[in-house]
Order: sequence, then C-alpha cells, then structure tokens
Amino acid sequence: MNTINQVARPGAARNLFSFNQVARPGAARNLFSYRKYWAHRFGTAPFLPMSRAEMDALGWNACDIILVTGDAYVDHPSFGMALIGRLLEAQGFRVGIISQPDWRSAADFRALGRPQLFFGVTAGNMDSMVNRYTAERKPRSDDAYTPNGEPNRRPDRAVVVYAQRCREAFPGAGVVIGSIEASLRRIAHYDYWSDKVRRSVLPDSKADLLIFGNAERAIVELAHRLAAGEAMAEIRDLRGTAFMVPHAWLPGGDWAEVDSTAVDTPGPLVRHPDPYAASPHDTQAGAACGGPPAGAEADHRAPRTQVVRTPLQWHQRMPRLDRARTVIRLPSYEQVAADPVLYAHASRTFHIESNPGNARALVQAHGERDVWLNPPPIPLSTPEIDGVFAAPFQRRPHPSYGAAKIPAFEMIRFSVNIMRGCFGGCTFCSITEHEGRIIQSRSEQSVLREIEEIRDKTPGFTGVISDLGGPTANMYRLACKDARIESACRRLSCVFPGICENLDTDHTPLRQLYRQARAVRGVKKVLISSGLRYDLAVRDPHYVRELVTHHVGGYLKIAPEHTEEGPLAHMMKPGMASYEQFRAMFEKFSKEAGKEQYLIPYFIAAHPGTTDEDMLNLALWLKRNGFRLDQVQTFLPTPMAIATAMYHTRRNPLHKVGRSSASVDSVRGSRQRRLHKAFLRYHEPDNWPLLREALKQMGRADLIGNGRKQLVPAFQPRGSAMLPRQAAKTPRRPAENAAGRLAAVAVGDGKR
Repeated sequence: MNTINQVARPGAARNLFSFNQVARPGAARNLFSYRKYWAHRFGTAPFLPMSRAEMDALGWNACDIILVTGDAYVDHPSFGMALIGRLLEAQGFRVGIISQPDWRSAADFRALGRPQLFFGVTAGNMDSMVNRYTAERKPRSDDAYTPNGEPNRRPDRAVVVYAQRCREAFPGAGVVIGSIEASLRRIAHYDYWSDKVRRSVLPDSKADLLIFGNAERAIVELAHRLAAGEAMAEIRDLRGTAFMVPHAWLPGGDWAEVDSTAVDTPGPLVRHPDPYAASPHDTQAGAACGGPPAGAEADHRAPRTQVVRTPLQWHQRMPRLDRARTVIRLPSYEQVAADPVLYAHASRTFHIESNPGNARALVQAHGERDVWLNPPPIPLSTPEIDGVFAAPFQRRPHPSYGAAKIPAFEMIRFSVNIMRGCFGGCTFCSITEHEGRIIQSRSEQSVLREIEEIRDKTPGFTGVISDLGGPTANMYRLACKDARIESACRRLSCVFPGICENLDTDHTPLRQLYRQARAVRGVKKVLISSGLRYDLAVRDPHYVRELVTHHVGGYLKIAPEHTEEGPLAHMMKPGMASYEQFRAMFEKFSKEAGKEQYLIPYFIAAHPGTTDEDMLNLALWLKRNGFRLDQVQTFLPTPMAIATAMYHTRRNPLHKVGRSSASVDSVRGSRQRRLHKAFLRYHEPDNWPLLREALKQMGRADLIGNGRKQLVPAFQPRGSAMLPRQAAKTPRRPAENAAGRLAAVAVGDGKR
C-alpha cells in the first residue's frame, strides 16, 4: 500500500484552495465582520417564525434558511437551533423554524415553503437515540425537549429521516446537517442500538454538507457564500465541515495523502511530526505538552494534582509535509466494520487529529465514494462568543405551545452558560468530540448582562440563579499558558494522567465572576449546578472556599465515576486521592461557613475496563462512606467516543493497538450489566438476590450477612424481588427503614 501520494488527481485543479489562512487559532475571519445580507431590512423577529402566518406578519415572502429540529422551539441560548437561528438573523438572513415535524410524510416540511439557500437539519440538543432509549435499549417514557415531556415526537436517527424528508419536500434544495447527532456520526461508527458499525451519516442522509462541532463559523460563512452565488458543491474549504467526494479525490495539485497506518500503525511507534520543531533535537514545542503523547504509558496511581513531566521519546519521523495540505486516509467503512483492530486504530487516529491548531483533514472510503472531513473549526474568541449570546432571545418557548411545560426549559431557564468546551477528555463523554478541548469563555460583562435579562424577562424569577457553568463548572478561562504549545499539543487530555504543567489552573477570574454575579441587583443566590472538576479545584483553595461559602445549595455534585485504578485509567479520570483532598477542603470550609452541606458523587456502572471485583470494591467503598445512590448511570456507548471503541473492539485506543494488544474487559451481557448496576445500589432489596449469587460465585460469601462490614443481608424482605429458586427457602423479614438514607441523586441512566 502506498502511504504517501502527492500525485494530483484528475480534475483536482478545478478546486484549488488552501487551509493556510485558517491553519492556526486566531486566524479565522471574525464572525461579525461580514456585510449583512439585504434581508436585514426586515428587522428582528419577536420569535423566529414557525408558520406562514408569522412569515406574512413579518413581510416575508420566503425564508432564506429553514432550520429543522427534533426539539420544541425555545428562544433561549441553551437551545442550539435558537442560538444558530438568531446568529443567522443577526447576519441579515430570514430564518424559519420547523420544530418536531411529523416525519411520516413530507407535508410538515413544506410548511414554510422552499428555503432560498438551504435547510439546516438537526436532531436537537441530544442525540435522538440517546434521547429515546435507555442504556438497556428500552424506550424512555418521556422526552425533556417536548411540550409536557411527551415521548415519541421524533424518529430514531432523526438527522437521516429529516434530511430525506426535506429532499422529498423540495427536490434540489440544499440540505445541511449538524448538531451533536451529526457530529458523532461523521465517520463510520459503532452503533450500540443496532450492535453494528454503521456508515457515516452523510451517505445515509444524502445531505450536501455536514457541519460538525460548534457550527457558528461554518454556517455563517456558508450562508454568505451561497447568498453571493457560489454553489454548495463547490464549497469545500470550510473548516468543521464534511462532505462526499469521488474516491481518491484531492483538492489541489500539491496536496498529499497519507495512509493512517503510517501515522499511527499497529506496531512500532511512529512519532507524529512536530510542525514547529526544526529537528528531533529541538524539543521545545513537542515537549511543551508537559506530559506523554497520546497513548504513552503512565502511573495512574499518582495523585491527580501531580504535575506530569514525561520526557518525549523520539522515533522515526514522517516525511516533512505541509500539514495544511495533507489528508489522512482512515481505513474504509468496510474495513472497520469487519476488523475490530482497524476500528480501534481509526478511532485513535481520529482523536489524535482533533486539535484545531495542527489537525489534518481526514478521508474515509464508503464504497466507491469518500467521506472527506476538513480540520475542526477555529474556536470563537471572547468577543465573538459574547456576540453570539447577545442576540435578542425571548428566553421562553414559542407562544404556539401555550401553557405546556417543556421540562428541559424548566431546568435551565434561570441558568447561564459561561463557557464551552472541555479539556478533561473523559473517554465516555461526547463533549470533547463535539465542542473540542479549547475552552471558549464569555466576558464578565456578557454573563452579567444575561443575568440581568433573566431578572427582567423570565417569569417566575425569585432571585436565584440556578447555575453559572457549562460542560464543567470550573474551566472558565483556563487554558494553556502558551498559544504555540497549545497549537502543537497532541494530548487527549490536559489533566490525565496528571495536570499538565503548561495548564493555567488559576481560578481567580471565576471567583471574580461569582462575586460580581452575587452583586447584581435582584439576585439573592447564585448556585453552581454544573459538574465540578475537583482535581482542578484543589489547585486553588481560595476558589473552593468561595464556592463552598456562597454557591452550594446544600449539595454539590462531583463525578469520581469510580474508585478503582483499572476503570479510572480507561475513563481517563483522576484517582481517589484528589477526591479525598477535595472532600477535606469541602468539609473544612463548610464548617467554617457554619453550613451543613454534602457532596454528591456520581459513578458509572459497566464501563469498559471494569471487572466484577472493581464494582464490588466500589460498593464496599460506598457502604463505608454511607452513600446510598438513588439513581445511577450505566455506561451507554455513544458513537465515536473512545470508551465506545473499547466496548466494541475490546482494545484500548489510548495506547497503540495491534493484533497482540491486551484485551479490555467489555461488560456486554445483560446479566453482567445488571450486576454492575446492582453493586451501585447494594442497599436495594430487589438487588440482593443477584448480589448474593454473584458474591458466592466470586468466592466472597463472607460479605453476605447482617454485620456492618457485610454488603448484603442473608434475608429477603417480603414483597421484594427474588430469584425463583430462592423464593421458597428465603426467610422474610421487614424491609429496611429508608428514613435514614442519604439520597445521592445522579444523572439519569445513560443521559450523560
């Protein structure tokens, strides 16, 4: 197989372009520098129209862009379609919304007429399959993004279905797909619900373009270029986009195609070229990551607040190529569907090529055509993200819903999103794949202005801001100390296996924001409800004191996820040393403030790399510490997550993968998944029969009994579940009194 191909493909010269103008963060065109489209003269709509009557009232004869979403339309910045719709409106475009259409025919998709530019299609704020099914593949009984929580208002794999209906409604109209569902399915991916590898969503949806990640830059430039007369099929240089091309297509004569097995082959390590280093002896940029490259071995037992300084190991260098004009060819859909090792390899390569500062384009064959992925989008600057959030949102659902309650809106209507992105890199989480690892923070003035809008616009406001947060509570304005280092780094996490020495962990800007938010007139309390990254928090005790003294409403949620080294290493989560350090601070500062407050830890059952013994040890830890979890999360393999690759392939993409790679424990059987979940709810009588049977099989029958150090009692309360063969012989005693329980509420099953 040829690993490097610099030969121009026939016809490639017709599409000459370069990524050089946007190769480094900060080089992208300002989001608000475009000349407004002529339709801006119509002004701002009170709500983006959902009917022809509303369009008529605005004086529109057509929409320029129609956004189709699986969620109810809430004009609030926490709802993606409202955020994108208002941004496009600010650019001068007429934007309509088709919310939760009946997908069984094309009739609802014709409601606003044919868009002048394109349909923008999304499943909504959540992946439709995660929204509709639990981790046990059972249908959910409600939908938080639907009026009154009514279920079954969106189809399975909604992006594909909606895009096809748009095509049916208006043949020839442009169709652009996006949101988290499209982002996570942009290449061949394992689909948990069908238990097979599926194609990219692009060929299935027949969309013209896929926008992945945060869509603002791509969709604004796309709209202006289409409005200027460019054809959708000719727009191939937008970062953060994917599209179908003929097999072996290259954009220009001097582009190079590199086979992924030359970049990260299963076998001897091939060092990724450092685009800023002059030679293997000039290690300043490469070593600047402060830790091992993705996949290096590490001691996971070290306290997670430790700074990791692992010297780089230089290996064979790839030929020097212009990264901005290089595409990495991943194994084809057919190959990854048939070969778990190649799937794990493709997953590893995909995640390594995710830093917008040095990522290369990716291509993957699907039959006789290719899916081409441009590099990720350049993160928004603070003024740009401020501008996005400054749109005139009504901050409430569209009036057509009347008095119906939309649970997701009720949950966030008094909260403020202060940042986006996450550099934690947890393998089970989809945030990094979608929003990226570079934190994009709003200014203090922007956040305070939104708090004032909540006070003045949102009915029912009592003076309590329910959250100032985002994907995590305390990554606001945290970043690499050097932009050059950041753009060259290839680590999958800035905090695992230890906190990078080049990461700025100063929480002073966040503490200042908290103080200013508390001082806003009419605000009585500001709570922090987003999950806290405690390994970062302990680096700044002043922040912990501020948080505990003023911003905890009795309970604070954190996510250790597990207690054992094996699962934690496969999750890329810190060890319990950081948790204990934070717990000591939390209790100390709570006592000093004269408050009785509790930590609520979250844990995951059945994560790849977890054994039955790991779950038993976690259950014993929970009992020793007095935790009785009311709700627990069972691992749900979402498309493209690293943990999903572990689950499907039983290989670990965090390290080099090959035919002889060690196998990863993959909890797949329904009984074992139930058992792991039962260990987290060891106190529930319905789980005792299963736990007793498992403990006997594990040789730990000593943990069955009524002693304080034993996990489950030998008796079975009347009316609780029992294994059939135990029903006749198990003595019955009154059920345990639940009055003294410590109720630890975790995220809903599978909804992380």
